[in-house]
Amino acid sequence: KGELRIQSLTFEDAGMYQCIAENTHGVIYANAELKIVASPPTFELNPMKKKILAAKGGRVIIECKPKAAPKPKFSWSKGTELLVNGSRIRIWDDGSLEIINITKLDEGRYTCFAENNRGKANSTGVLEMTEATRITLAPLNVDVTVGENATMQCIASHDPTLDLTFIWSLNGFVIDFEKEHEHYERNVMV
Repeated sequence: KGELRIQSLTFEDAGMYQCIAENTHGVIYANAELKIVASPPTFELNPMKKKILAAKGGRVIIECKPKAAPKPKFSWSKGTELLVNGSRIRIWDDGSLEIINITKLDEGRYTCFAENNRGKANSTGVLEMTEATRITLAPLNVDVTVGENATMQCIASHDPTLDLTFIWSLNGFVIDFEKEHEHYERNVMV
């Protein structure tokens, strides 16, 4: 195929590479520069979120995306406790931390540590649990005669510290109440 593969790159491999293809009709050349990137982990451009919200009984993924070359190894702690993969906690290959079945005990300071052969860095965020949003009154099936009006209700309970938005859709397409104001009407009761 004309491929050149270089394994276990070093800084000495950096430079201009040239591929020459020739046959009885002539010769053509193509050039490319190979740059070797190496840097210790840094969170300057992409720090961890300072506040992470997770719903009670739900699932959260806390991202850890430092800039680093080569790819760093990741570890996590909650406070001073080092975290390991278990039934509810998983550290992904990309450094993200997943927690399922969130409880009040999961609240706290989470720190992601990233380390490669160039150095190490860490970033910290605080996980807070919120009450899960639940639909307490779901819309019911309605039979209506053509030309009449139909009313459907939806009521939900939610964490009082968060805002709640209701989105209605028809056959999988979100209803735009501003464009469809002559056909649909939304009444919000507090």
